[in-house]
Amino acid sequence: MTAAILVIEDERIARENLTHVLTNTGYEVTALASAEEGVRELEKREFDLVITDLMLPGMDGIELLEHVRAHHPLTIVIVVTGHATVANAVKAMQKGAHSYIAKPLKLDELRLQVERALEQHALSVEVLRLREIIAQGKSDLPLVGQSDVMVQLKKDVRQLGQMNCNVLIQGETGTGKELVAQGIHMVSPRAGERFMAINCGTFTAELMDKELFGHEKEAFTGANRGQKGILEAADGGTVFFDEIGELPLNMQVKLLRVLQERNFLRVGGTKEIPVDIRVIAATNCDLQELVQKGEFRQDLYYRLNVVTLHAPPLREHREDIPILIGHFLEKHRQPGQSINSIDQDTLDILMSYPFPGNVRELENIVQRALAMGQGTSFTPDLLPAEIARTETKAALPTLEDLERSHIKRVLAASAGNKTQAARILGIDRVSLWRKIKRYDLE
Repeated sequence: MTAAILVIEDERIARENLTHVLTNTGYEVTALASAEEGVRELEKREFDLVITDLMLPGMDGIELLEHVRAHHPLTIVIVVTGHATVANAVKAMQKGAHSYIAKPLKLDELRLQVERALEQHALSVEVLRLREIIAQGKSDLPLVGQSDVMVQLKKDVRQLGQMNCNVLIQGETGTGKELVAQGIHMVSPRAGERFMAINCGTFTAELMDKELFGHEKEAFTGANRGQKGILEAADGGTVFFDEIGELPLNMQVKLLRVLQERNFLRVGGTKEIPVDIRVIAATNCDLQELVQKGEFRQDLYYRLNVVTLHAPPLREHREDIPILIGHFLEKHRQPGQSINSIDQDTLDILMSYPFPGNVRELENIVQRALAMGQGTSFTPDLLPAEIARTETKAALPTLEDLERSHIKRVLAASAGNKTQAARILGIDRVSLWRKIKRYDLE
């Protein structure tokens, strides 16, 4: 879609000259003689950019600027005047003008300022769109994505939330299995109680015993007082066992008893403590294979595997990568970190990267870019070196494939604005039209 510019200039010749220059550059121009007419026109439709003279009869340019900033915050304003003073320039910039141009206008300067202003407008619109997409993708669950795979996963999570059965979540490392478990808890009747997570691969059998079941006073050297374990603390809620395949065999026996009897003994205790918990377990390995090897109890496997969910690897829902990047930028941006968008070349590289570490790897990549970046865009130089090397090893497409793909992405990023797309591509509109027809991109 062509950029829409509103020109407010009371001098007829100056107004006609501005209209001529901007129209020939490829913009859609509406030119009016007063700020009051401009306000009425702005009520009818939205403009990407307003160029206004400072000295106008009735409402002046500063008053119009204030009105636009208050009622049309995404619209950019450039102030033009033949009465150029430092005081006027400072006042216009303080009120939110993008730039301040003195008459007589220099066409190269005008075109440059208009181009920069429209780029700022496009960025503001993109940031707003990205935030809306993020909000839609997240919904009421801690799961981000709008692909068919993620939509189905969210549906399954909501359905399982209303059931009280044990759930086994299978998936590769970094796919967000704990987030799936949290989602089930959040939409369940147990949501008001605690969600407790324990990684079965980080504890020895002895430490796991104490962590899960707690201990009585003087149960071992240094136990000066009794201590609740995770099961007791989570009573009424949900306990998530991550990497359940690494749970020691003796602890598997104890966990099975809890699932069967709904009670347990603290370490060093003799009194059975009743417990009401929902168990969700996750693994990145094949539990059935571990059962066959004798490394995992078959009866515990069947107790846990009432319902199985699959946390998909990122390669199965690549279309969610842009949404995830936006989510991680919002999540991890700290004061002083300015990146709020992603360069198209960076996105192209990430869209073709295999992501062996899945969503967790993507999150780490975004955090690294925020820490290292100085500008507002996530550029390719902020990617880890191993990703750049992977990209160079990929099968090389033809020049025609690259051109078609790049034009398609630029058109999408420009929301169909062919003038803006042509400017980004560094070609004129006629050449762009020919390429659009050649590659059937209408």
